Amino acid sequence: MVNAFEGLIDRFLGSSAEFEQKLRAVRSEQWCRPTPCTEWNVRQLVNHMTRGNINYVSLLHGGSAADFLRLRDADALGTDPVGAYALSVRECAQAFGETGALQRVLDYPLGPVSGQQALALRVTDSAVHTWDLARAVNLDDTLDGSLVAWIEEHLDAIYAGSPETPTAVETTHRFFAAPDGVLANNSSPQTRLLHRMGRTSARGH
Repeated sequence: MVNAFEGLIDRFLGSSAEFEQKLRAVRSEQWCRPTPCTEWNVRQLVNHMTRGNINYVSLLHGGSAADFLRLRDADALGTDPVGAYALSVRECAQAFGETGALQRVLDYPLGPVSGQQALALRVTDSAVHTWDLARAVNLDDTLDGSLVAWIEEHLDAIYAGSPETPTAVETTHRFFAAPDGVLANNSSPQTRLLHRMGRTSARGH
C-alpha cells in the first residue's frame, strides 16, 4: 500500500470537478430522470453526493456512523443544487486538509477507517456516481483515465478491512450493486471498474 493514497485531496478535487461539470449541464426538466442507481433520480443522486461530503466532514469532527446513516438522504440541496454541491466539496477538501485529518480514525458505517482510507472511498464513490449522472442526462460518460486507473489499481487497499466491498465474492450488496453478466477479455479499465460496481455500459435504463 506504499504511496497508494498519495495526493488524495487532489484526487478528490479532480473527481468532484468531473461530477460538477456534469451537474452544471443538467437541465431543469432532467432532475426527475432515473439514474443507474435505481433508488435515486437525478436530484436524489446529486443530494447523495452533496450530503455525503457533508457527512464525511462530520465524521472527521467526531460524528458517528449512526448519524451518517440517519442523515444520508436528508436534503442538502435546497434551491441551489449546484452551489450546494460546490460548497460541500470545498468544505470536505478543507476538512481533510486539516492537520492530522488523514490519520484520524473515523466511525465509518462499514467499520472504523483512517481519514485517508475514508477519502479514498469518497474519491471512488465520486467517480462512479459521475458516470451515473452522465448516463442519466445523456452526457459523455467517459471518466478521467488516470483516476480510473488509480482506483482499479488500488481497489483492494481502498476497501481493505471493510465487510462490504465491491471486490468480495460474497457480500450483502447492501451498499454495492452486484456485477451483472460476464466481461469481455478486451474490456477497457473503465468498463472493468464499472462492472465491479454493478454497472453496465449498455444504454437504456
